[in-house]
Amino acid sequence: MSASPEAAASPTADLDAAADQAIAACGGDAREAVKALLVANDFLEAQLDQVRTKVSAGYARRRLSPARGRKESE
Repeated sequence: MSASPEAAASPTADLDAAADQAIAACGGDAREAVKALLVANDFLEAQLDQVRTKVSAGYARRRLSPARGRKESE
């Protein structure tokens, strides 16, 4: 079975919809939406750093690089 073209949204449409949702969640303020997304991104990066420290090098076969350094401005 192949999916109909209407059922599969384009990646651009998905991004536009996600951006609209983020802005709507922040009361229509695009600047607040960007700030909220930056906070969420920092949170996810911190979680990723924690996971990297917990995964053994043998399990990852040394594919994981050490946690990236934080920006100096933080």
